[in-house]
Amino acid sequence: MPLDLAGQPVFVHSTCPHDCPSVCALEVEKLSETRIGKVRGARGNDYTDGVVCAKVARYAERVHHPDRLTAPLRRVGARGQGREAFQEITWDQALDEVAEALLTAEQRHGSETVWPYFYAGTMGLVQRDGIERLRHAKRYSRQYSTICTKLVSTGWNAACGVRRGPDAREIAEADLVVVWGGNPVSTQVNVMTHVAKARKVRGAKLVVVDPYRTGTAAQADQHLALKPGTDGALAAAVIHVLLSEGYADRAYMEEYSDWDVELEAHFGACTPAWAAGITGLTEAEILAFARLYGSTPRSYIRVGFGFSRARNGASSVHAVACLPTVTGAWRHRGGGAMQGQADIYGLDETLIQGLDVCDRSTRLLDQSRMGPILTGDKRDLGEGPPVTALFIQNTNPMVVCPESAKVAEGFARPDLFTCVHEQFMTETAAMADIVLPATTFLEHDDIYVAGGHTYLQVTKAVIDPLPGARSNHEVICALAGRLGAEHRGFGMTAWEIIDATLKASGLPDADSVHRAHWHDCARSFEEMHFLDGFGHADKRFHFRPDWASYGRDFAAMPALPGYNSGYDRQDDERPFRLVAAPARSFLNTTFTETPGSLKREQRPTLLLHPEAAARLGVAEGDRVRLGNRRGSLVIHAELFDGLQPDVVVVESIWPNSAFEEGRGINLLISADPGPPAGGAVFHDTAVWLKPA
Repeated sequence: MPLDLAGQPVFVHSTCPHDCPSVCALEVEKLSETRIGKVRGARGNDYTDGVVCAKVARYAERVHHPDRLTAPLRRVGARGQGREAFQEITWDQALDEVAEALLTAEQRHGSETVWPYFYAGTMGLVQRDGIERLRHAKRYSRQYSTICTKLVSTGWNAACGVRRGPDAREIAEADLVVVWGGNPVSTQVNVMTHVAKARKVRGAKLVVVDPYRTGTAAQADQHLALKPGTDGALAAAVIHVLLSEGYADRAYMEEYSDWDVELEAHFGACTPAWAAGITGLTEAEILAFARLYGSTPRSYIRVGFGFSRARNGASSVHAVACLPTVTGAWRHRGGGAMQGQADIYGLDETLIQGLDVCDRSTRLLDQSRMGPILTGDKRDLGEGPPVTALFIQNTNPMVVCPESAKVAEGFARPDLFTCVHEQFMTETAAMADIVLPATTFLEHDDIYVAGGHTYLQVTKAVIDPLPGARSNHEVICALAGRLGAEHRGFGMTAWEIIDATLKASGLPDADSVHRAHWHDCARSFEEMHFLDGFGHADKRFHFRPDWASYGRDFAAMPALPGYNSGYDRQDDERPFRLVAAPARSFLNTTFTETPGSLKREQRPTLLLHPEAAARLGVAEGDRVRLGNRRGSLVIHAELFDGLQPDVVVVESIWPNSAFEEGRGINLLISADPGPPAGGAVFHDTAVWLKPA
């Protein structure tokens, strides 16, 4: 009997590919071989726990969207015009033309003139990272992937030595949950499920540290709405109180860390009054939080990405990671801190990425600096050739990259060939010479690991691919054959690569994991809580980070944890600090095309404090101009008292075309790399503001 005529709904296991902390286990209603219905969280998975965000619950809107690309396209009109500037061609024609263009560029300038460019439009490892195999086999320019995690991972590793921490399921066993620099109501809904359990069963308190009253902060027992970039000062003041009022576990610090008398003196000067002057919080707020944290052994800090997306982000993350070491909270179930679990899986990605043919002498280009790179900045290109050919998967750099005016200038170069493999005609695809239609996660096989939980998941296609669409893996392999790239992975199916990768990693085979739906890679309690030692060679937590071992820009880093003033501070010309935060209904530029998300978000909006609005003569809904030396844009104001008067917030990465002058929020964001190892600084921008 056909599925769409069956009496009972048929739900098939899958995995959400769109958000690295959550990577939710899904159950997808399969209506036929080509159509889906409802999408829900997998009820048997004790992290996802039957819950999924509203945007993914509406995924049928996306997979069956009428604007999905269904045929390869060759540009015949002007760049940036959209679908009308392209004509349909066959897959063989498209692949032949892409290969010819890449080979021609290589013949003229050498292999490093080609830059395969990708990121996390899917978190599936085969479909996301397979582009690296082509890069390495051809000796194309390498990619330094900094745009999301580099600052936070650097700060965490400098403290703990390895990216792992107490299992997120332990949040339900905590007596205090601190969400620092994250908004899980919008971006990690499962965290809130476990917070709700802790509050219901244990009477746990929730504290949120965030520059504005997010959906998560609105549910908190205490919201610390500090100024952006000042998290390190708050952490240092909390440590001052913990030490001075007897909350510190000095025996733990002696056994597990590099604590010494100089650190004692350093934190002795970091008083709540000092921190209040920097953060904009009151002394009473800081003291209340410090005493609550110090008096609650089972205190769990969920470290988010938000406060790391600043020039001082790595040092701020390091400072926050110090808190559970001072109190010894790591000892307890439901205690400690967790930023991500990237290092628990132990996957050998040699086959997926072609690491066995990687030539590390090829140049490394920072993905966050696409604008400067495409406009010829010698700080990035060195003495090497210009980038004259791009092959792009899983990302939309025309919208998501910093300094978007430079990005647009680079894409407009007449000597640049661009191929984009995409599901929709994004603004990046509209600048391409060749556009290839891509599958969604429901139309191909893949393997997933998570940042915020411990499950590895293997999935098979739920429905047949949309006619005309091909997976990333298929396209990479087809191009490899035309380009003369050699690697055994190009002759394997996605499923064969998944299976071989699992076996090489000492894990169950692909069929076994798929039948079970997921495989828990959690380590022992002792390992996850660092009770057998931290990840450094000396097994100790490092209050004194060795920044020089993490990046070349270490000279800008503070020797001791706490406040680092090295961020884009406001001045008389630019009196406001801008935070470009995620929106609840979008995920970067994904879902900006779906009706349900557009209906909820409506239009780009600036959150502006009523005091600042009155001073500027701005009323609710007024058009305002927001700018700095990189340019300016027009946006509508929404009066909002959940932030400090000199802070403004624009939620979501709306397409540039959603703004009345065609310039989106990343026009204002700097491409400067955050020290010591790089990283995009999306939440670190000083701006001016005036009525439009």
